[in-house]
Amino acid sequence: MWTWSRVAAAGYFNLEEESAPAQLKASVGDSVVFNCKLEFPNDVPIPYIMHWNKGGSTVFSWADGQLTAEEPYKGRVSPAHEHDGTEAFTGAVNLTSIRESDKGWYECRVHFPNRTPSTRLNGTWLFLDVDGGTLLATPPINKTTLEGETAHFSCVTKNRAHRVTWYKDGVPIPEIVELRQRSFVSPDGSLTIAPTAMGDPGEYMCEVTDGSTRQQASAHLDVQYKAKVMYSPREVQLPYGRSATLDCHFRANPPLTSLRWEKDGFLFDPYNVQGVFYRRNGSLYFSKASPRGALRRHRNRKCVDEIHRGRYTCTPFNDLGTEGPSPVIDVRVQRPPVFTITPHNMYLRRTGDSVAMPCDAVNGGDTERPLIVWFKKDGTPLPRSRITMEGGNLTLVDIVDEDRGMYQCVASNGAATISVETELVLENTAPRPPYNLRAVSSTTSVTLTWLPGVERPQTQHSVWFRISDSPQWHVLPDATDLDPSAPYRQSDTPEWRTLRVGDTESTEAMVSGLKAGREYEFMVLSQDEHGDGMFSKAIRVKTAGTSTVEEVPHEFRAAIGSFQQIGPPRNVTVRVTGEGFLVAWDPPAFGVEDLKHYVVRWARGAPDSGYLPSGTDVTNDLSYIIRYLEEDRLYSIFVLSVNSNDVEVTSHPVSLYVPPYRSQRALSVGMAVGLALVAAAVAAAWYLREKQIKRMQQRQDDEANNLPSSNGKDSGKG
Repeated sequence: MWTWSRVAAAGYFNLEEESAPAQLKASVGDSVVFNCKLEFPNDVPIPYIMHWNKGGSTVFSWADGQLTAEEPYKGRVSPAHEHDGTEAFTGAVNLTSIRESDKGWYECRVHFPNRTPSTRLNGTWLFLDVDGGTLLATPPINKTTLEGETAHFSCVTKNRAHRVTWYKDGVPIPEIVELRQRSFVSPDGSLTIAPTAMGDPGEYMCEVTDGSTRQQASAHLDVQYKAKVMYSPREVQLPYGRSATLDCHFRANPPLTSLRWEKDGFLFDPYNVQGVFYRRNGSLYFSKASPRGALRRHRNRKCVDEIHRGRYTCTPFNDLGTEGPSPVIDVRVQRPPVFTITPHNMYLRRTGDSVAMPCDAVNGGDTERPLIVWFKKDGTPLPRSRITMEGGNLTLVDIVDEDRGMYQCVASNGAATISVETELVLENTAPRPPYNLRAVSSTTSVTLTWLPGVERPQTQHSVWFRISDSPQWHVLPDATDLDPSAPYRQSDTPEWRTLRVGDTESTEAMVSGLKAGREYEFMVLSQDEHGDGMFSKAIRVKTAGTSTVEEVPHEFRAAIGSFQQIGPPRNVTVRVTGEGFLVAWDPPAFGVEDLKHYVVRWARGAPDSGYLPSGTDVTNDLSYIIRYLEEDRLYSIFVLSVNSNDVEVTSHPVSLYVPPYRSQRALSVGMAVGLALVAAAVAAAWYLREKQIKRMQQRQDDEANNLPSSNGKDSGKG
């Protein structure tokens, strides 16, 4: 079977290359391409006319850039190819909706009206063989109609007894409510739609069947109509001082060619209005800066302003005209809301009391009130049975513990949304329990994280934990004999142990020193100045590895002792070096032959107050340098030995306080400078004193030397 794709792939036929006419074959309802060889004199394109003849008559022609067809080929013929050069047509013609009557010989002749002779030995002969099948005689063809007119699709069967079913876009037409009342199928199987509507375009397919054989053929319907407005809001609020768009909701087929806007009964031309521009779909765009490519004189204009207030209409046009203007759109300029009354920053109440939180706002520039709503900032809904809203004021009665928290009053209009916050604090109430408790476990430790029940300063947390696996027969650590009553006891329900988190702002803690392969139960308790709160929901976490404590049947009791597969690192020490903090240790007392590696962990906090994990690393050496620790912090450092079975054993923690070196250095430098200044002052005082003493001695010597000489002179004269 020759189809559109197969023929198109075959290329153009050349009579010089083909010894016989082209043979085409198609089924009823298919499409084929007729190719005609174009040979211009001296290979220079000149005006031409192409005729396709059948049975001595012209059935379709190409002239003056248009393709025309005679009955019954009208609506079924179109140019098959477009060329991107100087010509728009290459001589290939597409014939659709093949009928049995299309079978026969076709001749393509090319005429050159501006040369002599007008014809030349060029053209193409071909034979079209149509496989009509046994059911369908005349398939439907594509239709283009105006809205309101009638569309008729032929689907003539060879036997009136054959059943015909019509589909639109794959859906049976009787199932389409919009078409069911406006369509009917004639006795010969043809479909008529009267009148057509703008929603009718699509693919229509007729299916013919005789019970055992089925044949289908399709055609497209295009309904054209004048451009029309589909929807127009009565009122539009444009936000003052911001960009905005005023849309015209229309439909048009053929496509839109122009759109006319009017304001207050006069033509509204955006090119003559500051800060208003046309979008490609005809909408009006109000902006402070012109879009790319606009005139320079439109730059740096205001956004929506009071001058844009008015009554607008839009009228769309296409090649068929217009259905008329839209209803009037009342455009108003909306200023952002402004709070006139706001609640206090905080309300302090007791459980069972009531609280009234006032809030009110107006739209900027007028006395109308915007939409005012209240929210709880954490997202929990307000208790509808205990709240009342009067204007923007919120009143909450019979306060319970869950009511405390942050509240928001939100005022909104078309221009903007603003909000103000306030907090409801309850006196003498314990904090709410932590929630969303999560855990990550290793062989001998579990790291917990949680979310606080309420954000409060100075809220302290503590971790409660215990072994939660079922009671088992445990070997007593001091069992040394085979007395059936001595070395074994059934474990009772274990007691809770607590670990206080040192940092009040922390929501994370690491519990270490746990047993491998055991299941533990954890809870977190919050506390503040009002007392203990409620526990979080308990979670169960199993540590990694294999438990070294096994169930021992009563009849197989034996003194197994406290044997472990590998011991912990010993004699862990930490000292400060020039490169950092050097952690050193001795190998385990037993199990060294099965050692895989060591793990060094350091965490903020003391062993009895909870940990904040800070870092971890793996090494095969007996020392490790921690390069950086925060100053003025207390750290706990652990070393774990890990064997080939990934069993971890933790050493005793070593506490390390990192002093504030920087402030100490600054203090040392200050003291040195102070001592230097004192020394300089003492030296200067000593120097001045010595100089003063020398001056006094010199004066005394001078006086002693001058006194005898003067006495001698006096006695001689006497």
